[in-house]
Amino acid sequence: MNMNGTKELAVVMPVYNEEACIEDVVESWHDTLCSLNIDFRLFILNDGSRDGTEKCLEKYAGHSRITVINKPNSGHGPTILSGYWLAVDEAEWIFQVDSDDEMSPCHFDGLWDNRGGFGALFGIRTDRSQGLGRRVISAVSRATVRLIYGKGVIDVNVPYRLIRASLLKGILPHIPADTFAPNIIISGALATDGGQIGNFPVPHVCRKTGTVSIVRWGLWKVAFRSLLQTIRCRPRLS
Repeated sequence: MNMNGTKELAVVMPVYNEEACIEDVVESWHDTLCSLNIDFRLFILNDGSRDGTEKCLEKYAGHSRITVINKPNSGHGPTILSGYWLAVDEAEWIFQVDSDDEMSPCHFDGLWDNRGGFGALFGIRTDRSQGLGRRVISAVSRATVRLIYGKGVIDVNVPYRLIRASLLKGILPHIPADTFAPNIIISGALATDGGQIGNFPVPHVCRKTGTVSIVRWGLWKVAFRSLLQTIRCRPRLS
């Protein structure tokens, strides 16, 4: 714990219908962070899962390092924002990761050990297999961030990001609570912060369990919505 009483790290993990893997994912992250001797709090936000996820998470009730929050379904983006708001008052650094086990905790030390001198550190998903639609949307998102905010973040929507809480606090009030992809907007805002951004390759594997909630035309619909929100919402760090 730091001198001001805050923890070193708060982890934000949104969860939706991941009963097949959630216990393994939580245990893996918990054990990895403990092995690195980090003083942390893991916030697990169950976004109204319809399967047995909530039941799986009951074992962590009262855990000294893990806080489970069961909430009505609001979507991935709003759930992330809810977690960020909880986390920024808890720790010096905020890390966001998804619960689908596509990016392993075994690579986290690469970000953590190199955090000095950076305001934010991002994983770059390597070996990622994407369909044409998602590749196009990723490219458009990346181009939009560069056009509006400038260069700095390579993988603008990666769910493997370590950010100083002091910077995130200045960005969150400018992002509407219903934003579909807040991480894209946050990436853009951080790109204006004097280039204090680190990008580190992190292997990506396809999900082995669960299902992708946005498919086919729904993907293009929410991508267009995300694009408009990114253009309209332009928080900049002072």
